[in-house]
Amino acid sequence: MTRKLFGTDGVRGLAGGLLTAELALGLAQAATRKTGAQRPQVLIVRDTRESGEMLQAAVAAGVSAAGGDALLGGVLPTPAAPLLIGRYGFDLAVVLSASHNPYEDNGIKFFAGDGYKLSDETELQIEQELERAGSVAAGAGAVPDAPPQIGHVRELRGAGEDYLRELHSHFAELDLSGLDVLLDCANGATHHVAPEIFRRLGAKVTVIADQPDGRNINEGCGSTHVEQLGVRVREGGHGVGFAFDGDGDRVLAVDRAGAVVDGDELMALAALHLRERERLNGGGVVVTVMTNYGFHSAMKQAGIEVAITQVGDRYVLEEMRALGWLLGGEQSGHIIDMSFNRTGDGIAGALLTLEALAGRDLTERDAMQKLPQRLVNIRVRERGALQSATEVNEAVSAAGKALEGRGRVLVRPSGTEPLVRVMVEAPTQDETDEVCGRLAALVQRELG
Repeated sequence: MTRKLFGTDGVRGLAGGLLTAELALGLAQAATRKTGAQRPQVLIVRDTRESGEMLQAAVAAGVSAAGGDALLGGVLPTPAAPLLIGRYGFDLAVVLSASHNPYEDNGIKFFAGDGYKLSDETELQIEQELERAGSVAAGAGAVPDAPPQIGHVRELRGAGEDYLRELHSHFAELDLSGLDVLLDCANGATHHVAPEIFRRLGAKVTVIADQPDGRNINEGCGSTHVEQLGVRVREGGHGVGFAFDGDGDRVLAVDRAGAVVDGDELMALAALHLRERERLNGGGVVVTVMTNYGFHSAMKQAGIEVAITQVGDRYVLEEMRALGWLLGGEQSGHIIDMSFNRTGDGIAGALLTLEALAGRDLTERDAMQKLPQRLVNIRVRERGALQSATEVNEAVSAAGKALEGRGRVLVRPSGTEPLVRVMVEAPTQDETDEVCGRLAALVQRELG
């Protein structure tokens, strides 16, 4: 049996459509039972979407119905969940967020008691339990031998401060006095905690997209619209800018000239810095197939091994655990430093970047030389249609052969949205744009 509900990052879809309160309750109930704890303690956090409160209530009901206690942490970044699990010994955490998706969507993802996201096997077992529950719903009138255990629902006060304390402790030696930083919080989960930790470390902080209204999360802001941050940094004379996504597990940067610095460059900076400090345990970095060729060249020159996975931070993390390495991430801005956290953490990634710069300006970065790259996302009728699109696949193969030894082509479906992503790297920007534009137009014509 294959998974039907869970994608690469939990269950995600239109709130009130695919993602109903009934489904949220059932998922939470099944996941709580899977912990095996006598009275499971389950943390629930969410981002700023208007559907978050509805889903939070449904998840809390599911946890309580399964005999667990639901602890409401409120609006917090996704990476706060595994840190709070470690701090309090919770058996499970539920994060309600659709990350960089528009406000209409929402998602449910789970972290186990060890702080890691649930395995594929456990997610499949949860889906199977939901199917079994549906098949016996008609016989729900049976009287149990003893009253079932019903859990409590209560607020977890001070959860945000606990997350800030973990950040401050890990970066205690980082002095940001004199740094003028602009933060784009995507009207999402970082809107309070990100500015606060930068201020505590001494920075002068200006914040944009920090007024969530339930519907403006990721809207023209955040890491998916980082070009706007570049304009604001340059025009405002700020020293550096950082843009987070809606749930705060990604970060991209902008230097004082307005140039965007993506996850590949941030990881290159981090890898060289951690290696120099003898903190790059295992001596390697895990990245995905999307990572720029320039990153591989820079790591090879530095003597740092690189492992490659399919796209998705869960696959990066799985490989990191298998190899015993502590650093990994994605071009999109997931930076996983397992010396601090067990998932991508945008705020920690920004602070690690500043630690790596050691007072230098971001414009002086020299960790890698990027090959020109272009990525185009095409909305398609059906995410799985690419597999049988013969004309598209033949064109991709031909373009790849033409760039062999000079660049590369990658065309793949998104793991979370009905999109096909077309990525091309070539020696010049003109060739990159031409090949990518031609392939993107073909995908649009055949699959759009």
